[in-house]
Amino acid sequence: MNWKTHRGLSRGGPASLPRLLLLALFFLGGVVLGQVLAGRVPDATGDELRHYLADYVRLGGSGGVSSGAALSALVIYFRYPLLAFLLGFASIGAVLLPCTAAAFGFFLSFSVCCFTAAFGADGVLLALAVFGLRCAVTLPVFFLLAVPAWGTSAALASLSFGRGRRAAPVSYGRCWWLRMAVCAAVLLAGVCVDLFVSPRLLRLMLERVLA
Repeated sequence: MNWKTHRGLSRGGPASLPRLLLLALFFLGGVVLGQVLAGRVPDATGDELRHYLADYVRLGGSGGVSSGAALSALVIYFRYPLLAFLLGFASIGAVLLPCTAAAFGFFLSFSVCCFTAAFGADGVLLALAVFGLRCAVTLPVFFLLAVPAWGTSAALASLSFGRGRRAAPVSYGRCWWLRMAVCAAVLLAGVCVDLFVSPRLLRLMLERVLA
């Protein structure tokens, strides 16, 4: 593995498309698993969700942006993209990144299915209000970070197992850090919009569904 290969790992070379497709397959596998397991959730869970959202409307929504809500939004937006970025520095990321993509798909699918189970067709609109903006921001950012991270973690794993003894160490160039900076800015913008727009949109949807 020469220096051009290492440079391509941080920028996303010819191997980026196969890695993207494989990670997308793991993500879709998690989505399917989430749908299957959501069908086994007791009906009482749907009733609890309906009562919780009814109380949310009765109390007038979030009532403003609190520090707890802001922290929660930061965690929700950054958890998978940041984990993908950090796994690019460890050889174990070669195994954990596909697992992370599957977990992302699973929990997203499971949550959406809970809404549809509780509210039927209207649950799709509610899920869109809750997860729409978040997914539009976090999904592209996750894959944008996970694809090159999987390449570097695989290279590190190769070096660790002795197949890259003659290769130079894996390097993280300017493009690697610039990518993360841009993604962090996009995620922060998504958090800000989500905090001020999503609660109002959700409340409007709930008033229509629970009316």
